[in-house]
Amino acid sequence: MRITALFTLILLSTNLFAATGRVFVSNEHADSVSVIDSATNQVIETIPVGKRPRGVGVSPDGKEVYVAISGDNAIAVIDPVTMKVVRSFASGDDPEAFAVHTNGNLYISNEEDAKASVFDPASGALIAEIEVGIEPEGVALSPDGKRAIVTSESTNMLHVILIPEHTIETNILVGARPRAATFSADSKIAYATSEISGEVKKIDIASGKVLAKTSLGDDKAKPKDVLVSRDGQRLFVAGGRANQIFVLDAHDLQLIKAIAVGKRVWGLALSRDGKRLYSTDGVDHQISVIDTETNTVVATIAVGKFPWGVAIDD
Repeated sequence: MRITALFTLILLSTNLFAATGRVFVSNEHADSVSVIDSATNQVIETIPVGKRPRGVGVSPDGKEVYVAISGDNAIAVIDPVTMKVVRSFASGDDPEAFAVHTNGNLYISNEEDAKASVFDPASGALIAEIEVGIEPEGVALSPDGKRAIVTSESTNMLHVILIPEHTIETNILVGARPRAATFSADSKIAYATSEISGEVKKIDIASGKVLAKTSLGDDKAKPKDVLVSRDGQRLFVAGGRANQIFVLDAHDLQLIKAIAVGKRVWGLALSRDGKRLYSTDGVDHQISVIDTETNTVVATIAVGKFPWGVAIDD
């Protein structure tokens, strides 16, 4: 009986922190986060979080969801099970985008300060500040945990930061107004979008050299977010005012397909199994759900005003 009871307790403890399968969307002009049940594509909760929420991320253990509250210079922490804000902590001036390291620390772009900051979300303690270029925005962490990339929009650079030294290894000049970056699974390659030049670049991290670049071929394309498919073969690029997600070959950056979504597509999130891609369509105040096997939109979900960031607890 004691063994059975212990086994039941272990199961309950495990299930307590099981992934919820919920999608968390920051609504920049509604000061809220919409919570979507990914099984039903229905909004199940709207959480007030503070002024101008933007970046969203999930802790490595899935126990917390973080939201950058740009207007409050803070990070709000949400319990993904109860869907309540449990605390917040100061995060430097104007936090916009951030990435969550496998050790749990947050790497944040502080746009107005021209800095990147590193915080321990458990204590709210500042670990490091790194001076970068003007108007830092995008943040990416390499899968091996050894590097971060911060994009500086007005300096037109990717700043490659060593971890745990928190020093800049190299500055890489890219197209005008870089918005986001991401790494390949082996951490050797980075991909970056440039909004004004309408480009995507493929960069070798070791040498800092641009290996390939492509224009999205649409005058309205102002690319923002970029993600790599789970098999490493494709890129998904949010096309901004082009109202499309561009699917590119990850090797040569050739266009595979342009998927029509809502107006001003901005943020992207990919499910753990890689089968579903979620986009924030800001001007239409909606989320698009894309089947990545067929490259088609399978659902649209109304959320709050001007959705910006999106993350999945899966």
